[in-house]
Amino acid sequence: MKVFIMRHGEAVHYAATDEERALTPHGELCSLSVARACKQQGFSSFDHVLVSPYLRAQQTWNRISEVFTAKKVTVCDDITPYGQAEDVAEYIGALSNVESLESILLVSHLPLVGYLTAELVGDMNAPMFPTSGLVCVEYDVERRQGELLWHLHP
Repeated sequence: MKVFIMRHGEAVHYAATDEERALTPHGELCSLSVARACKQQGFSSFDHVLVSPYLRAQQTWNRISEVFTAKKVTVCDDITPYGQAEDVAEYIGALSNVESLESILLVSHLPLVGYLTAELVGDMNAPMFPTSGLVCVEYDVERRQGELLWHLHP
């Protein structure tokens, strides 16, 4: 299956809480640009989308859903900045088995996006993700092994 991992767009630096940081107009445009580039790669429809509950991730999904479609969208408390990559990888595997997923998109945060990519691929250091960065991993759920196919950034 293909696992797409996206970091939210650029957000304001200050808000009452980290969870409430909103996207900047530039962050919205960059996320939309990356979504369009992904669509040009031939990917614009996902079986399942997991979105962090943080405002900036929710706003990123709302903006890129202009380009992307999803059979199912779930707000996932496990993919906040301090989520555990191993747990998220297990959850993706379980979802894949239950829902027979061919594709899943996660809209999340640093540092989780880098650690999760490394967890799925194995034998690599966690890559740095710019805001609005997106990777595609071909992931074999049975073998628990993936291959980084490509990455996009604004």
